[in-house]
Amino acid sequence: MLWRFLLILLCGMGLSLSALADTPRVLTTIKPLQLIAAAVLDGIDQPAVLLPTGASPHSYALRPSDRRALQQAERIYWVGPELELFLERLLKDQPRARAAIQQAPALTLRTLGPALNFQHAERAHDHHGHDHDHHEGMVDAHIWLAPANAQAIARWMAADLVRLYPGQQARLQANLAAFEQRLEVLDQDLAQRLTPLQGKPYFVFHDAYGYFEDAYGLRAEGVFSLSHEVQPGARHVNLLRQRLSSVGPSCVFREPQFPPRLIDSLSEGLNVFSGELDPLGSEVAVTAQGYEVLLRELGDNLATCLERL
Repeated sequence: MLWRFLLILLCGMGLSLSALADTPRVLTTIKPLQLIAAAVLDGIDQPAVLLPTGASPHSYALRPSDRRALQQAERIYWVGPELELFLERLLKDQPRARAAIQQAPALTLRTLGPALNFQHAERAHDHHGHDHDHHEGMVDAHIWLAPANAQAIARWMAADLVRLYPGQQARLQANLAAFEQRLEVLDQDLAQRLTPLQGKPYFVFHDAYGYFEDAYGLRAEGVFSLSHEVQPGARHVNLLRQRLSSVGPSCVFREPQFPPRLIDSLSEGLNVFSGELDPLGSEVAVTAQGYEVLLRELGDNLATCLERL
């Protein structure tokens, strides 16, 4: 039917649920979960995503259209309260919401480490979203950035989605097997590219990459714990520059929400290269291969900068 064709087309363009005329049966909170679900549901249905491009799951404010979507979806997949705190109370008594994916079996979970936090004073006076900050010792919710975890999530989804698509069990299992095979190839490719770069110094602005780093033996020299709502003052920029200068040649990776001028002000006159990492895959097309594109782009962007050192 025409409406279903248009729905699939719009979802394939990566549009959020609020942009769609009809509510799909499967709704994920963030793009990476949508990409994994798209691999599992290939040829069966097209999952949608709640958060629009550029929105942070740590501080998102639900709109009325989002609330309607959550009420109408037949299946809701979310990571857990460590990531989407704004959903915890809403989904507590929501029968359509499956258990948070963070509780899926066979996942490897890690805890967050210390960050180079130079904005504590500013955030102490910021009453709009500071409770969503990452804190040392809490569970790292960016579980999708390890191929092994993505495989575990896909298996969990495939088993669960049989209830929603009882006539598609064979197709769900075939899609899962194809996804797992592609992940094996991707994992080998990333290991080959990234293993020689172990020990190269780099900094990030968001402690989001620990699962990916653990998988390939990488480790950021430091995490500049900044808020995109609160830009650092001159004193803090100087402190960050001192840290960069003490390390020597290094890479600094921003995320899409951080303007390039912040990197420029930090690195001016220093032997520092810059790049961009997007743990949410904001611009990745929603296809059965979308998750692999997300991880491959992350690895390529890391390697392209680190190989210059």
